[in-house]
Amino acid sequence: MRVLLVGAGGVGSAAVAIAARRTFFETMVVADHDPARAQRAVAGHGDRFVAAQVDAASADAVTALCREHRITHVLNAVDPRFVMPIFNGAFAVGADYLDMAMSLSNAETGVKLGDEQFALADTWSAAGRLALCGIGVEPGLSDVFARYAADELFSEIDEIGVRDGANLTVDGYDFAPSFSIWTTIEECLNPPVVWERDRGWFTTEPFSEPEVFEFPEGIGPVECVNVEHEEVLLIPRWVNARRVTFKYGLGDEFIKVLKTLHKLGLDAVSPVRVRGVEVSPRDVVAASLPDPATLGARMRGKTCAGTWVRGLGPDGRPREVYLYHVVDNEWSMREYGHQAVVWQTAVNPVIALELLATGAWAGVGVLGPEALPPMPFLDLLNGYGSPWGLQER
Repeated sequence: MRVLLVGAGGVGSAAVAIAARRTFFETMVVADHDPARAQRAVAGHGDRFVAAQVDAASADAVTALCREHRITHVLNAVDPRFVMPIFNGAFAVGADYLDMAMSLSNAETGVKLGDEQFALADTWSAAGRLALCGIGVEPGLSDVFARYAADELFSEIDEIGVRDGANLTVDGYDFAPSFSIWTTIEECLNPPVVWERDRGWFTTEPFSEPEVFEFPEGIGPVECVNVEHEEVLLIPRWVNARRVTFKYGLGDEFIKVLKTLHKLGLDAVSPVRVRGVEVSPRDVVAASLPDPATLGARMRGKTCAGTWVRGLGPDGRPREVYLYHVVDNEWSMREYGHQAVVWQTAVNPVIALELLATGAWAGVGVLGPEALPPMPFLDLLNGYGSPWGLQER
């Protein structure tokens, strides 16, 4: 296996550190628009890693880099506005493709997350190629949990609800998101999507249906609200449930900041002219905040990603469970030198690559993680030293 990893930011750099301990691949080319950042990501990890420069907005550039290095698998670790050029660039060269966020939605035209990719599913199938989409933590591990619950824990599912919460703090900052603010703005200010068997997919208001969810391992109660997320677009395609939702524990302060950015137009991606320079307001916001990849030493606490499922167990009796994965920032910094949120995201595509390399996972077309058997993934997650949990509720 020869991997092209596009993006050497927080998640990409963490993926390098995780993959460096595994033997399933021959070469990993780590490419970024900033060659110095790519060099930093691979430094000290051995000669299987090669740094390169790439324009992620150019499918031709991705294809050329793949040809140069005889790439078999492309892992997309940049923000979702670059999904389609990387997706198309991988297909053009005959490489398989993985990402952690799908193509963008457009509420005005009714385009949903991933629609552009699913529109090409038959083309990928006909070519015998695999695009494994949404294989981060959320989406990703959360979808694997949904498949596991359907296969092993329930005879009938009423609701699958992905629930994400944390008790992370960052010393010295009043406001410092632990993940890409560009992506966070995109998913939090777009209309959230809900799926119901009788209605299909429909949208609600941002930050709707607040609920207090009790997170495990000392995190405790966190208020969660509806947010647009890929799981709601992925899970119903392969898992039978009456309702699917995604709720994120943002907190009052974070929600107020996001609403203020929206009021001021600072969430916009279309460039505006400022003193003769064209600049995207959202890019300005991102540039003004600290890089999440650099916050690890100042972060305290844990982050939890998981899937809550309610329905009937195999015995026909009511059952409710929460399948989850917790990462303590102190552990991820000590063991890998990367903060908890980016490490938790990065470990999942690396596991998926290993499963594809060994043949434990295989497929063609445009697939979500829930289309593949869950136990090889969950067993290997334990093997990576980061176990998952199950709570009966």
